[in-house]
Amino acid sequence: MKKLLSACALSLVASVTMAADTIKVGVLHSLSGTMAISETTLKDTVLMMVEDQNKKGGLLGKKLEAVVVDPASNWPLFAEKARELLVKEKVDVIFGSWTSVSRKSVLPVIEELNGLMFYPVQYEGEESSKNIFYTGAAPNQQAIPAVDYLMNDLEVKRWVLAGTDYVYPRTTNKILEAYLKSKGVAEKDIMINYTPFGHSDWQGIVSSVKKFGSEGKKTAVVSTINGDANVPFYKELGNQGISAEDIPVVAFSVGEEELSGFDTKPLLGHLAAWNYFQSAEADVNDEFIAKWKAFIKDDKRVTNDPMEATYIGFKAWAKAVEKAGSTEVDKVRPAMYGIEVANLTGGTAKVLSNHHFTKPVLIGEIQEDGQFEIVWSTEKEVAGDAWTDHLTESAKIVANWQDPKINCGNYNTETKKCSGQNY
Repeated sequence: MKKLLSACALSLVASVTMAADTIKVGVLHSLSGTMAISETTLKDTVLMMVEDQNKKGGLLGKKLEAVVVDPASNWPLFAEKARELLVKEKVDVIFGSWTSVSRKSVLPVIEELNGLMFYPVQYEGEESSKNIFYTGAAPNQQAIPAVDYLMNDLEVKRWVLAGTDYVYPRTTNKILEAYLKSKGVAEKDIMINYTPFGHSDWQGIVSSVKKFGSEGKKTAVVSTINGDANVPFYKELGNQGISAEDIPVVAFSVGEEELSGFDTKPLLGHLAAWNYFQSAEADVNDEFIAKWKAFIKDDKRVTNDPMEATYIGFKAWAKAVEKAGSTEVDKVRPAMYGIEVANLTGGTAKVLSNHHFTKPVLIGEIQEDGQFEIVWSTEKEVAGDAWTDHLTESAKIVANWQDPKINCGNYNTETKKCSGQNY
């Protein structure tokens, strides 16, 4: 009996030791449902990064192990799966979420359990959580520069703000509406429209856009339409003969991955604003593309902006782990501030104390092969702003998790106090 107990004890110790020798990386991306068209690729990107890091010897002498779950484009399920990753699987870090509603679902769980998540998609800002690093674009790194480009370079006078009906498009369009009005655009020259996830009947909406753009002023669509609703939207633009010369569309959620499922002929000349395009000319990008195609075993697969955001987030986290000598969240977080990693456009991404990164802003024009020709870019990287300057209340707020006098994500510069939630 004693020998049996000893054997069980040794087995338990061995399993605990084995677990301790593995750094667990949680992957929280939809592999089914309306967002799978975009998120599955990010799951594969994390798996590639884990494999690549393990080939280099892992981190702190330990191998990395990816733990993949499927929240299935179900926003409450994101919270459940995040809890599963942190409590049951005991992951050291999570890479995940796409939509802001999924991130908002995860946020209270990850703060409660003091987890660490890297969020790799452009979003509406107005947030800075102690437990999340935002590796995608804030509005001042995508939406505002895109509007400036349309206004200054294409001389657009009328604006259609079209989005999927959830927090990211609504908040982004609230910011853009305020920004446009500050630039002298009249309310009658701004049309705002929202549709549900997976919306497929675009005939009436596109007809309204066409009519709105036929009143003698140059018109553009600023699109925050997300997920697979983009396929019938662009198809209907083509059906109604709306070309980029007539009414250009600049999209914030359509990249190379989404275009790979389109007939791109009706889309030629339409635009997207991102911080990375596969067509970016840089040696580091060529290496990344080659590595991706080899990993995925498909020469036709493309790269895109959220993949690059995942890449810089993973690289920064790995660097912070080495710097901290630990995967403990409370040690990794302060080690993140000021870290610099190469981005895939030939520049540098720097981690800021508001949990955002510096990023270049690029405007790309859709080509027949589903790639983007870069037609405009910022001269240097732009620092991500957690709180917009274009909404009165938000303009007073700053985020700084490094300054001990502030140490919060929503410091009011007038009252000199942090307010509201933990972000």
